[in-house]
Amino acid sequence: MDLLSGKGIVKRFGSLQVLHGVDITIRRGEALGVVGPNGAGKTTLFGVLAGTLPATEGVVHFEGQDISAWTAATRCRHGIARTHQVPRPFLGMSVLENTLVAAQHGAALRGAAAVKQAQDALDRVGLGALAARPTATLGLLDRKRLELARTLATRPTVLLLDEIGGGLTEGELHLLVDLIGTLRDDGLTIVWIEHVLHALLRVINRLVCMDAGAVLAEGAPHEVMANPLVMSAYLGGVAA
Repeated sequence: MDLLSGKGIVKRFGSLQVLHGVDITIRRGEALGVVGPNGAGKTTLFGVLAGTLPATEGVVHFEGQDISAWTAATRCRHGIARTHQVPRPFLGMSVLENTLVAAQHGAALRGAAAVKQAQDALDRVGLGALAARPTATLGLLDRKRLELARTLATRPTVLLLDEIGGGLTEGELHLLVDLIGTLRDDGLTIVWIEHVLHALLRVINRLVCMDAGAVLAEGAPHEVMANPLVMSAYLGGVAA
């Protein structure tokens, strides 16, 4: 069943057109990967799906409803959550307080229910023991875990991950991939933009490749990566 989709998505910034009639469908319960060279429009597409960027043309549907006019906050409260390439925590707050903000504003919880949701999200990503720590003291891996915990605290139906593996060591990336795989196995729908292909391919069951603001290919991951157009655009002509 289709959970989230974009049809004919066009995005212009003044005279610059970044997305050229993109069609994308995310099925309930799947893990969808999105790849493509820098400038392909991947993050812009996420912005349109999440509501942080309005589409110039096209329509976004969620659970069968046209949500094109919904704000990002409304979409988040209905189950669409996203991370960012660079984590954006509130550095003056503790780890728990950061996640509590998400539970309160993203999931509309209050009091003990909000605290429990925030703590559960931290436990799920392995940060439960660091709840009281000042966020400014966290390293990159833990900041990425916190970014993920904040999305989970909103009680998402679909999770949009934007290059969450960037900047991590191989060991750190392995831990993060295992965590994302667990979320997938628990039934959370995941859409993941990532340049670290070996990490992405461990989690996803379908792949979309974008180039120059359009979808170049989609389908089974290894079939897409073997597509000559994809190899030319993304891999410089060398198969993965």
